[in-house]
Order: sequence, then structure tokens, then C-alpha cells
Amino acid sequence: MGEESLKKRKGEDKGREDRQSIQSHEPQTMNLQKQANLFLFCLWSVGLISGICMIVGTIIGSGIFVSPKSVLANVEAVGPCLTIWAACGVLATLGALCFAELGTMITKSGGEYPYLMEAFGPIPAFLFSWTSLLVTKPSSFAIICLSFAEYASAPFYPGCDPPEVVIKCLAAAAIVVITIVNSLSVKLGSYLQNFLTAAKMIIVTIIIVSGIVLLAQGKTENFKDSFKDSKISVSSISLAFYNGLWAYDGWNQLNYITEELKNPYRNLPLSIIIGIPLVTACYVLINISYFTVMTSTELLQSQAVAVTFGDRVLYPASWIVPLFVVFSTLGSANGTCFTAGRLVYVAGREGHMLKVLSYISVKHLTPAPAIIFYGAIAIIYIIPGDIDTLINYFSFAVWIFYGLTVLALIVMRFTRKELRRPIRIPIIIPVIVTVVSILLVLAPIISAPELAYLYCILFILSGLIVYVLFVHLKFNWPQKISKPITLHLQMLLEVVPEEEVTL
Repeated sequence: MGEESLKKRKGEDKGREDRQSIQSHEPQTMNLQKQANLFLFCLWSVGLISGICMIVGTIIGSGIFVSPKSVLANVEAVGPCLTIWAACGVLATLGALCFAELGTMITKSGGEYPYLMEAFGPIPAFLFSWTSLLVTKPSSFAIICLSFAEYASAPFYPGCDPPEVVIKCLAAAAIVVITIVNSLSVKLGSYLQNFLTAAKMIIVTIIIVSGIVLLAQGKTENFKDSFKDSKISVSSISLAFYNGLWAYDGWNQLNYITEELKNPYRNLPLSIIIGIPLVTACYVLINISYFTVMTSTELLQSQAVAVTFGDRVLYPASWIVPLFVVFSTLGSANGTCFTAGRLVYVAGREGHMLKVLSYISVKHLTPAPAIIFYGAIAIIYIIPGDIDTLINYFSFAVWIFYGLTVLALIVMRFTRKELRRPIRIPIIIPVIVTVVSILLVLAPIISAPELAYLYCILFILSGLIVYVLFVHLKFNWPQKISKPITLHLQMLLEVVPEEEVTL
């Protein structure tokens, strides 16, 4: 009797362990239905207003408060500087129109990744995800948060530059907070983006209105002979475009969350058509406002252009400027994190990254592992990086793939004619964007070659080795190592594969 009781108890213990194991890795059917409904609700929670806010909020961030000095330094005159800002807006608009056709033709999240996959196959798509995950997206996140830290710490160190350690610690703290917010909730991240976008539009409006008032008062002396003493060369224009386009970066961000956008056939192009021209007008007017109170020399000598503008125009309420600039950079960083985390998620789903990166949080229904991975890489970039170097490195790499993606649109016009195209732009637009992309990539290499560009190309090509070894050949030993790591991370983060939370 005792022996039977012991066997029964062992059987009960074994059954309990099996049930716990199943609950840990395979949610029960009733919970599955509930999770699927909640997940789908979150996916379709980004509408037109949120889409416009995502574009405007992601683009208008640190760039307009950091890049004016760099653009002016490369062309050395007011006229060419304003021309570069307007031209960057036109290029961003043309690029966004190309991405609108791609986004409504292939309604998958992940930005350039699914478009390259459809047009050229897995190798270019993998190289894009490899470069984006480890270079362009984390460096972009790091640049924005470093800019936030500079403006946030500036009021506490009047008359001198804040210590580097303070800036980097603040930047790291911002990355951690934003990563946590976006890991907890899609809706929370979207609501935060809407609030920060409203806040940044306040400071943009203040600067623009102040500039218009000053122009009406006759403050136009800095615009006389605006092209005099300008420095125009292929190298200087390319580098000026790099810094200007950095401020516009984000024009393609909505394509990263196409699956989470309500009615993407309507809202994606509308968000782009409304958002990009709005940003372009704001950028040109903001730069005009800067020049109403600063000469070219004074702007180049300013530690923080917007703060100098506020000190001269808004005193004694100049504290408003750094406060709202902080909101602006935080909004840009939040938008970048919100969208770039989806790229990591899609790459993991396709088997091009660790499988755990494609898992969904059971509690919060967000791609938490992907977002956490993205934030961790960004913190690494903060340690050695400075803003100007990161911007040049970022811009060179990102325009290689922008050009390749727009080329994919041209290729699919001939190879994938069966695909439905709710938006069909004239073929001349992607041709122009592709040619400009080639010029932007080749011009600095030819006119002012640096080792950084070679290192960037070598890093991109090193992805071929990783692809062959771990994706194409699929060696068993990495999988043996990654499986227990994946299981432990799955239990720690409470995440499951996408198929377990969708119908």
C-alpha cells in the first residue's frame, strides 16, 4: 500500500512538473485566445494622428538643435546653408514617397528589411539587418540621447561645457527609461510620443514666431550677400547633406510599424504627405530664426545654438528653451526606439537573428527582447562615441541601404508586376533618389577619403561571413549554445513565440 502511494505521489509530482513546463512555454488555449485578442488590439492602435506624430516626433528631435552648426561649417555662408536645409527636405520627401509605395505594396513591419527580402533575397536583407541592428539604429539612438544629455546638463554648468561623464551617464539613463517604457506597452509608448511631440512643437513654434517677429522688425542684416565667401565643393556639400539629412532622419520610420498601423493603405501615405513637408517648413524657418539674431561666426561659436537663441530673444524666460529641447530629444529617442525595436523583432522572426528576439511578452504584448537588445547596444555606443563622428559614420552607412531599398522599388516594377500597388509614384522619383544616394555615398570617399568609411564597408561585408556560417549552413553548435540561453531568457522575460499569441 505504501509502495502504491509512493508511485502515485511520484506520478502526481511528474504531472505537476509537466503542467508547469507547458505553462512556462506553451500558454493554455483559453489564455491563447485572450492574448491573441489583446495583441491584435495593440497592433492596430496606431492611427493617422499617431502616425503623423510618429513621423514629426521622430524627425524633429536633436538634429535641428545640433546640425545647424555642422551644416554651416561645411558651406560657410547663410545662403547655401538654407539651400541645403530645403534640399534635404525635398530629398526626404521624395524618399518617403518611394517608401509609401513600398509600404502599401508590402505591408510588413521592419522597414527596409522586407522590401530588400522581396526584391533581392535574403543576403541583402540580412546585411541590412546586420548593419542596422549593430551600427545605424543603435548609433542613432545614442546620438539623440547624447544630445538630450548635453541640453539637460547645460543649465547646471553655466559658462563651461558639462563634464563628459555627466553627459554619458544622463544619456545612458535616458536609454534605460525609454527602453523600459516601450517594453511595457505599445499604447504607453504611443501616448508618450504624442505628448512629447506636442511639447516639442511648442518650442518649435516659439523659435519660428520669434524669428518672424524679428524679421518684421527689420533684423535682416545677416541675410545680405548671403552667398558671399561660401565654400562650395563636392566634399563640403556631401558632408553638409550628411548633417542636414541626419536632422531629417526618421522620414521612413512609419514603415517599421506598418503591421501596427490602422488602415495602412490610407494612413501611411497621408502621414508622410502631411508630416514631411511640415517638418521641412519648420526646419527652414527655424534656421532663418537663428540667423536673425546670430551671424555665421556667432552661430559657429555657440555651444548650443537654441540656448544662445533663447538667451538673446527670450531672456529672462530663456530657461524654456533647454527644457523643451530636452522634451524634443526625448520624443525623437522614444520614436526611434519604438520603431527600431520592430526591426530586431522582424529579423528574429525571419531567422536572421537570435530567435528569442522575435518573441512577444505574454504580459505586455510587446517585442520586449528586441527592444531591450536595441537599448543595450545603444548604451555601448555612448561609451566611446562623440556626436559628430557618430553622425558621419551613421549617415554613410544608412544611405547605402536607403539607395539599395529605393533601387528595390525600381526592380520590383519589372520583376513583381503582380503585386497590388495602392500608391504608384512616377518612376522618375525613385531614379532620382537612387542617383542622389549613390552620389552621397561615393562623394566623401572620393573627395575626402577617411579610414572610417573603409571600416564601415568592411563591417557591412563581414555580415556575409556571419550569414554563411549561422544562417545558410546553420551549424549545430551555435544552436546547442543558444537553446538553453533562449529558454532561460524566455522564462526570465516571460516571452513566447509570436505563433503562440496570435490566432
